[in-house]
Amino acid sequence: MRRAFAPLIAGLCVAASMPPWGWWPLAFVGIGIYASTAKKRRGDKDFLTGFLFSFAWFLPAMAWMWFLTAPGYLIATILFAALHGLAALSAARLGTTPQRHIAALIVCHGLAETLRLSWPFGGVPLATLAISQASSPLAALAPYGGVIGICVVVLWLSATQHKFRAFLIVVVLIGIANRWDGTSATQESVTLAFVQGGGAQGTRAVNTNPRDVFDVHLAATQTLQPSSTRTAVVWPENVINVSSSGLFIDSEEYTLIAAQAQRLQVPFVVGITESSGPTQFTNAQIVVEPDGTISSRYDKVRRVPFGEYMPMRPLLQSVGAPTHLVPRDARPGDARGWVEVNNQRVAVAISWEIFFGGRVNEGVVDGAGYIINPTNGSSYTWTILQTQQLASSKLRAREQGRWVVQVSPTGFSAFVSPDGEVYERTGITSQHVVERTIEVRQGRTPYSRLGNGPYIWGLLLGLGWLVNKRTRAIRWRPS
Repeated sequence: MRRAFAPLIAGLCVAASMPPWGWWPLAFVGIGIYASTAKKRRGDKDFLTGFLFSFAWFLPAMAWMWFLTAPGYLIATILFAALHGLAALSAARLGTTPQRHIAALIVCHGLAETLRLSWPFGGVPLATLAISQASSPLAALAPYGGVIGICVVVLWLSATQHKFRAFLIVVVLIGIANRWDGTSATQESVTLAFVQGGGAQGTRAVNTNPRDVFDVHLAATQTLQPSSTRTAVVWPENVINVSSSGLFIDSEEYTLIAAQAQRLQVPFVVGITESSGPTQFTNAQIVVEPDGTISSRYDKVRRVPFGEYMPMRPLLQSVGAPTHLVPRDARPGDARGWVEVNNQRVAVAISWEIFFGGRVNEGVVDGAGYIINPTNGSSYTWTILQTQQLASSKLRAREQGRWVVQVSPTGFSAFVSPDGEVYERTGITSQHVVERTIEVRQGRTPYSRLGNGPYIWGLLLGLGWLVNKRTRAIRWRPS
């Protein structure tokens, strides 16, 4: 119990640095305690030290998964803790000197966090070290390093023995990033109104009448009056659900949305789900013009495992898992991540996709001047997922130097500026119609141009260097 105490406390500190708690300095405290503990216990239950540390980190910080799939939540927590346990074991084996052990801790745990961005099931990039720093000064590094770069800096600042030197280097990097990120404002601006219909949290589509969700958003929209300065009205993800009856274009919901677009004389950017056969549905964001035409469409590419599709469905059915909660799988799209609104290209990351920097970057590469994140977090009780999603919107805004508009049926909805400031954040469950004028921006950040590749290769080269030093140390060890 005494041996378990320090890594568990360290992991709980890292968990407390995450939203919704948001005490970001505790990430450095927790990793510092863990690094000190790992150093003292080298060769003595290295895997267990890393496992307990990360288990205490993920168990509270990923509790949102309980409402999606309780078995999946426990499996994911154990799996991710095991990844960091292997990282701790590898670091202990590769760290042939105290300094190399610190380097190995940074490299191995950095690679464990990088792996979580894409594996399993395409990645579950929540409760990351970067998300813990979304409101800290380190978030300024996002346009250069993305989430992997921020993760490595957090590990380095926490574990290094030369903290003052590291601190000075990071301060200089933050100063550079705050002064120049490769993007700038254009001469254009847009005025967007987002609609949050409101309603209870902790609800599922299989237990909800989809027309009720549509009706509350329609009622909120009807409070808007025509305005010559308004550019578009944005609705959340999948609040128009016709997946059981056919296609949106043939539905009554389409007729009512087209009428509102004509009344207000602006395009509506709305989230729909449609039928795609007996076993699949589509999840898309479309643009309905004032004349009723559908001018642009983006189908969601990154689906939520156990939420929008059921991995290993036959196996789970055979063991009695509640696969009926996701009776049909979402069909993934294959288009680039943007739509056009008033001849302006707009990057679109539907819900889950905001956690993946590459999905947002696609639209920016293709010329998007701002980003929208239509989402639906109404299945989750508490606000762990919602606050971490807003933190991810802040990171994406800084990574791309663009405004992000996040809109949810039950909250949180908000405007996020290119420097990560949040405006007009709504509450949970309440109804809101919020309008704001934002800049259309241009240019691309270093991260947008380079992506994650250089940072992944840097970690792999660091691992190769450590393996080489370990091999040479063994080769020349006296017999």
